Amino acid sequence: MRQSPANRILLLIKTEGPQLASAIGDALAITAEAARQQLVKMAEEGLVEPVTEPASGRGRPRQLWHLTAAGNQSFPDRHAELTATLLSTMVAQLGPDALDRVIAAREEETLGRYRQEVTAPDLDTRVRQLAEVRTGEGYMADSWQAEDGSLLLVENHCPICAAASACAGFCRSELETFRAILGAPVEREEHILHGARRCAYRIGVLQGASGHD
Repeated sequence: MRQSPANRILLLIKTEGPQLASAIGDALAITAEAARQQLVKMAEEGLVEPVTEPASGRGRPRQLWHLTAAGNQSFPDRHAELTATLLSTMVAQLGPDALDRVIAAREEETLGRYRQEVTAPDLDTRVRQLAEVRTGEGYMADSWQAEDGSLLLVENHCPICAAASACAGFCRSELETFRAILGAPVEREEHILHGARRCAYRIGVLQGASGHD
């Protein structure tokens, strides 16, 4: 099904970050003015907002278009309100230990499933495989090699954000799962729950780390 211009713009800003109207026009193969008109309409609907940023040096300020909270919520959230309510109720009725057991069980199940799908002998390919798996789960993930030789795994969306907001243990568990499945050091550099637009992980190479047993 062909996506509407608004949905294409939402996806572009979600995956690439704040954009100039001209850059959005280039991406959609339309004029900058047509893109600006579409953005104004979306702003009236509360999906995007313009933010003026000072230019470096003597250049003119730039107006970048950002997603609003409503724009972010247009992406899948896996029944966020129900999830948060269930977690809160679990802690209230059964205590924090019960939630810790649930998180541990989820981590074990996830790790077992990932081991069947992330099987490459080299770290670079394993990271790409993990990105593909996470994208299939709704995280809109991508990976590439940084200039310093480390690898980056970026997730532009968090479909379990409500659960993670209710319990930071989910985020800690995912980080440990990444380290285990990749067999390499993994550090989270950007975090949606801390106000970033995405979660970003830097992955370094361990000496002799060619597998993930």
